Amino acid sequence: MQASVKWVEGLTFLGGSSSGHQIVMDGNAGDKAPSPMEMLLMAAGGCSAAEVVAILQKGRFTVDNCEVKLTSTRREKPPRLFTRINLHFIVSGSGLTDKALARAVSLAVGKYCPVALMLGKGVTLTHSHEMGVT
Repeated sequence: MQASVKWVEGLTFLGGSSSGHQIVMDGNAGDKAPSPMEMLLMAAGGCSAAEVVAILQKGRFTVDNCEVKLTSTRREKPPRLFTRINLHFIVSGSGLTDKALARAVSLAVGKYCPVALMLGKGVTLTHSHEMGVT
């Protein structure tokens, strides 16, 4: 996997992936685009949500909706690292049970999502879930 980041102006950068996608980043607290730290937080949510959906679908559940609300705490002083991240999953689907959802969330965050696993090496990661309304 490869990527590139090119300076545009001020603290705005254009990131490019080896798969041909581009995204704007803003190092100025998200003035023009998400900051790199916001993108890291969103990456943890996207990666873990994809795993939750895949696990549930492999369990023959129909997923109608999956949302992850992430909350975080960062150090006050530079470098402003994340110290805590909670991933709260809201998932709805046909025949979905709380037990199946809890298992899928636990596996996604604790075993299969590489972003969450890497973050978990230096950040306290927690997760919670609720059944959404179909």
